[in-house]
Amino acid sequence: MEHVQCLIIGAGPAGYTAAIYAARANLKPVMYVGNQPGGQLTITNDVENYPGFPDGIMGPEMMELFDRQAKRFDADIRYGEVTHVDFSIHPHQIKVDGKKSVTANTVIIATGASAKWLGLPSETRLNGSGVSACAVCDGFFYRGQDVAIVGAGDTACEEAMYLSKLCNHVHMLIRKNHMRASKIMESRIRNTPNITIHWNTDTEEILGESTVTGALVKDTQTGQLREIQLQGFFVAIGHHPNASVFSKYLETDAQGYIITQPDSTKTNIHGVFACGDVQDKHFRQAVTAAGSGCMAALEAERFLIAYENHMITAAD
Repeated sequence: MEHVQCLIIGAGPAGYTAAIYAARANLKPVMYVGNQPGGQLTITNDVENYPGFPDGIMGPEMMELFDRQAKRFDADIRYGEVTHVDFSIHPHQIKVDGKKSVTANTVIIATGASAKWLGLPSETRLNGSGVSACAVCDGFFYRGQDVAIVGAGDTACEEAMYLSKLCNHVHMLIRKNHMRASKIMESRIRNTPNITIHWNTDTEEILGESTVTGALVKDTQTGQLREIQLQGFFVAIGHHPNASVFSKYLETDAQGYIITQPDSTKTNIHGVFACGDVQDKHFRQAVTAAGSGCMAALEAERFLIAYENHMITAAD
């Protein structure tokens, strides 16, 4: 059984930043990249809001740079998915791909969150070419154009309001005859001139070959089909954190996001830290994920120093 000082699970901006900081602190981190190396940025075309790239950068290229930087400091980056953990004992026990066993004095969880999708083939085909799950990330590219957004909660309303400031017109597609959003958010939507609410509307297909040109929608009451011409299609029906493998041991909220202490990445288990979108349901930006990855590595380093100097035990 292999033993490591610092094990990082996940390889988005949070995981890679944690690896960079941990490696520079000589913690000799081992990072398992999971089933989506690079995280959600690998399916993001242009990234224009990450500091340091005045001309923007492609998401996959950005994550390649993260990877090169982490490896420069000798972070041990491996392919594999964590399939089981035991945080009831210390060192913590982790199993990778159902076979390989690893023990670790500290664990940094950076497994992110995955957007919920409608499940349409055209949605997958046009993802990154007009289809997006993040208005804040990608709305800039649709300035002066017509877009649609699917969703009925506060997040969908917030993203619709954001898009309304950039786009010519925003079509809000809602399956039922009411919203789940708070009354104040619904009121703002209703009073924004360039937002049209389409009640009882389901998306049948997203139209376009190489880029989005429209959406085929169906009236859920009459079954009538019609097309809406647009250039961008945003899905805002929620995210789910990739935290199920840890839920037996870590405190989570009602949606499954890992709960961390205020102003910290510490979880309820000593020596286990969580960063990035797996514990952040509010911002979900690459730059905030990277910042929390830095925090996790620094807190892991402090834990190890205290632990090795017998100032604390794993149970403290």
